[in-house]
Amino acid sequence: MNGRRIADAVFDDDHLAYRIFDEDLSRRYSLKSYRSAAAILEQRAPNELATILQVLREFTISTTEIRSPGGNRMQATARFGELAARAGFHTEVRIEADLLIKLRAGKGDKAPEIDRILREDYIHNHMIDFWRGRVAFDYEWNSKDQTYDRDLYAFRSFFEAGVIDVGVIVTRELPGEFFKSLGNCLDRDGRETGETVAAKFGASTTGTHKLISRIGAGRSGGCPVLAVGILPGNITPD
Repeated sequence: MNGRRIADAVFDDDHLAYRIFDEDLSRRYSLKSYRSAAAILEQRAPNELATILQVLREFTISTTEIRSPGGNRMQATARFGELAARAGFHTEVRIEADLLIKLRAGKGDKAPEIDRILREDYIHNHMIDFWRGRVAFDYEWNSKDQTYDRDLYAFRSFFEAGVIDVGVIVTRELPGEFFKSLGNCLDRDGRETGETVAAKFGASTTGTHKLISRIGAGRSGGCPVLAVGILPGNITPD
């Protein structure tokens, strides 16, 4: 008997995810919804969803910014953070928690407590870029791809603690040919260097295919995740 892979089973049909996008956003971003993330945003966090969509509409990246130095801290990254903060998202939000364990002997609510244990720092210092209401919201442009493990584990910690219902990650979905077409990098004075743009965005850096494979492998636990990929249609010419 033929069966579906687990990774395929937990991702939603694309047409269900893309219902949240209008035609313009569909040309500029890709979507992948894990464990009904898009539907949860629609039903349980409509205000946050509307705000995220507005941030995506306002956000663009220029080819000069891509060619310039800065990595994941390029000007466009700072601008994305400013848009999210202006829209009411708290930035660089950390979660910390202690776990109080109570042991009781016997059945029923009135069973005597015989011991209690406090596990300090049970959840320690996991951080997300942006948080509002029941939604965690991250942005990754050009980091090492292991950064996704950190982001997804943070989503999982917030979710299992009951703080959020869903996480959203915006990252890039740009083919190697696109970066090759941009030629060489620029230095801080705007002069061309000997390094190619394609070399700067190498195989070990972030991209939607690496994010989606980690989500499918369950790195976020039960936390629903919406992966948003920046397409060439979102890149503006100089």
